[in-house]
Amino acid sequence: MPFTLRTVAAAVALAAVLPAPALAAQAFAVTPAPAKIAPAQGALTLRAGDAVWIAPGDAEARTAAQWLVDTLAATRGVRLAIKEGAPTGSGGVVLSRGGPAGEAYALDVSSQRAEIRAKDKAGLFYGAVSLWQLAGQEKAGAPVRVQAVRIEDAPRFSWRGLMLDSTRHYQSLPTIKRIIDGMASLKLNTLHWHLTDDQGWRLEIKKYPNLTDHGAWRRPAGAAGYKASGEEVRYGGFYTQNEAREIVAYAAARSIVVVPEIEMPGHAQAAISSYPKLGTRPAADRVMADWGVYPDIFNVDDETFAFLEDVLDEVMAIFPSEYIHVGGDEALKAQWEASPRIQARMKELGLADEHALQSYFIQRIEKHLNAKGRRLVGWDEILEGGLAPNATVMSWRGLEGAVAAARQGHDTVLAPGPVLYFDHRQSTSPDEPPGRGKLSTLKSVYAFDAEPSELTPEQHKHVLGMQATMFSEHIRTDERAVTMLFPRLAALAENAWTPRDRQGWVGFEDRLPATLGRLSDLGLAYDAVPFEPQASFDWPKGSEIGASLDTGLQVGEVRYTTDGSEPTAASPRYAAPLKVSAGAQLKARTFQGKHPLGRVRAWNVTTDTALTRRSHQLTRCTEGLILNLEDDGVGEKGERATFLLDILNPCWIWKDADLSAGAKLTVTVGQLPYNFQLGNKLEPLPVRPPSRPEGELEVRFGCKGPRLATVPLTQAAKNSALTEIVVDAPPRGKGDICFTFASKAIEPMWAVHSVRITPGVVAKAD
Repeated sequence: MPFTLRTVAAAVALAAVLPAPALAAQAFAVTPAPAKIAPAQGALTLRAGDAVWIAPGDAEARTAAQWLVDTLAATRGVRLAIKEGAPTGSGGVVLSRGGPAGEAYALDVSSQRAEIRAKDKAGLFYGAVSLWQLAGQEKAGAPVRVQAVRIEDAPRFSWRGLMLDSTRHYQSLPTIKRIIDGMASLKLNTLHWHLTDDQGWRLEIKKYPNLTDHGAWRRPAGAAGYKASGEEVRYGGFYTQNEAREIVAYAAARSIVVVPEIEMPGHAQAAISSYPKLGTRPAADRVMADWGVYPDIFNVDDETFAFLEDVLDEVMAIFPSEYIHVGGDEALKAQWEASPRIQARMKELGLADEHALQSYFIQRIEKHLNAKGRRLVGWDEILEGGLAPNATVMSWRGLEGAVAAARQGHDTVLAPGPVLYFDHRQSTSPDEPPGRGKLSTLKSVYAFDAEPSELTPEQHKHVLGMQATMFSEHIRTDERAVTMLFPRLAALAENAWTPRDRQGWVGFEDRLPATLGRLSDLGLAYDAVPFEPQASFDWPKGSEIGASLDTGLQVGEVRYTTDGSEPTAASPRYAAPLKVSAGAQLKARTFQGKHPLGRVRAWNVTTDTALTRRSHQLTRCTEGLILNLEDDGVGEKGERATFLLDILNPCWIWKDADLSAGAKLTVTVGQLPYNFQLGNKLEPLPVRPPSRPEGELEVRFGCKGPRLATVPLTQAAKNSALTEIVVDAPPRGKGDICFTFASKAIEPMWAVHSVRITPGVVAKAD
């Protein structure tokens, strides 16, 4: 097992909740909620050495039993023993084949023993997962106690998945295994592994070694691409075929299928850079580091199809999954349109346009996969130009693709952004890690409606299920990958598993302390920030400052103190805005019953605190393409400042500021690489001409109002980290303050990190 009991102190500290053994009161806190659950009288006690009985020679039952034994030992400190044959005496656990088929199972717990019944391997495993979730303790290492219960359970959908992008940022094998452990604990069954893209090729292909010798490595954009010595940073990595097989086997032991994705015909810059003859135009000599979509696209020569079929043959030899994902999304057609050779080939094939050419491309690949006994799945763009005969559509641009596919009699998987895109923020807090800027909250994932109203009952049968998608452009570290996935995967899992009429946010919320505790026990440092109180303050008046507390999720209750003491479940409950004496310390924490969710948050309530806002707390002037970006001023490792901005129009507003007495504005700014490929948009930013070569910060009273100040970026341009700029704002009354930048080019992109207003103070001249 890749995790051990209580050795993940950092994860537990970040989670800041009671571990599952302390939650004996939540006797039936199974997540996802079972289809049927009936409490019974009594309880079963499991002690070290008690038997887990399986039939002689039943290898699949042994796999499920081994997971149960190892996981109870790792998370509860009690190791059971696997035994073959008919059970003797009382106590212990029995795994029996006399149950429902597929992924369904029955679990009966009495004071005498626990019995898991299922016809198939997956059902046995999921019964073991539920039994583990039910196992409580009074203290670590004590015998395990399981309340008597009867569960009859089966999943709502057959595809309950996660897409993990290992191309933009590479995850280590131990981290992928930890993620698989978390998925298995929530009865998710599909890991869609995104292995190739413009920014990297991550899977060893023996026939084409340059795909990883060259295509797996790049220099990061901006200052992060160079060491202090000036030497280039070489970022990347790849998975050998043996390592990929290791992941496949590890997942299979937990009833998870790994579906590989090899992108085509677009998102191919890394491959074409490695083997230029595959491209439609001359390729760059290195793998590029911009995020977004490069125009590079495979040509349609027979030699290119031979290459792709060779690659897929090696992929299929590693991954036994029924489905092979071929991407098909965001294939920019400009290079095809401009290529006489491609146009001649289209004419030869009798194709009307480039969409038809992509359809030809995908159908040709599908024939190869079908001949090998596999099925093709692709993003919803494969609908354009005509859908391949047997293709499954993964719908990411809303649900329109899913509806179109189902109406044509094709299977579909729901994966729409932003709600199921787990690279989006989980809350509005400035403490959230970098990612895309829209919100995908625990509650919105739980509430996602997986039954499009446009479909008939018969068409609904083509909806295989749903999956979360985590592209990793802005998820630089393994730790952040875990944080972005959990606990949202718990909400997705219940949505995908539990019958619709058995779902309910209140029940899910009540089980959260137990669910989060189990994630901590598995070493998964989930995102606790959405549970934590955020404070906002009124404009200071007199000796008191108004303070409001909000968790965003509205989960549990916020308890607070103003005397510097630590909040407990017995502290005053926050119910309405507070009046706090200037100079006091406000502390707050969220509780679900008696169980804390997240960390204690503390604020020294001063004028500076009340009148300081991070970019996340300012209003954006436009809502074009919102990203939560991090500074590039340090190397690949280490903490960095974050900025929330619209990269198409970097502009921020402090709403309703009171400049009646004038003020000193302290604006903290940073510079970021503009490393974004936005299709055919070469100059997406509205560049405001500066009067100085190095550019300027512009501050206005209202975005179209009078200019308060124009400050040169001379010193900031010399600083790769954050720079404070002080602005004198003359008396203006109440209104909005608008912050923008003027520069000669889009690179670097300037951003506001924070603003502090000091009323009635005029900055001293330099």
